[in-house]
Amino acid sequence: MSILARCETRRLQGLWAKLGLDPAYKLLRGPECGLVMLRGRTGGTGEAFNIGEATVTRASVKLDDGSVGHAMALGRDHLKARLSAIVDALCQNVETASLINAEIIAPISRELDGADEKRLMQTAATRVDFFTMVRGEDDAS
Repeated sequence: MSILARCETRRLQGLWAKLGLDPAYKLLRGPECGLVMLRGRTGGTGEAFNIGEATVTRASVKLDDGSVGHAMALGRDHLKARLSAIVDALCQNVETASLINAEIIAPISRELDGADEKRLMQTAATRVDFFTMVRGEDDAS
């Protein structure tokens, strides 16, 4: 679900269309937009504090076979939340889950990993290492 939440809607739509699955489903909830509180910690370990709020969209669906799927994604993208919930519901079946993993999840995961690696390399290129040199006259010995 984290991979679907991070992917672009157009990419998810394209992979979904190529898969050719069109299950009958009923919306249980949403898609609906709301807010979640973002929390942080000073230095990663300090006292928790509220940073602010983020808009999210959630959806829940029920397939005709009884499988239920839920999804939540940042932003106001109703289509992405609905498609992600359908994918989640379809993944309750082992055979369908392996097909979805191979045709949707794996390609998106590779693309996201590549984008993360590119971002890390760009960040590393701007890294500055600070060091202090000890001068001879400053030595107390």
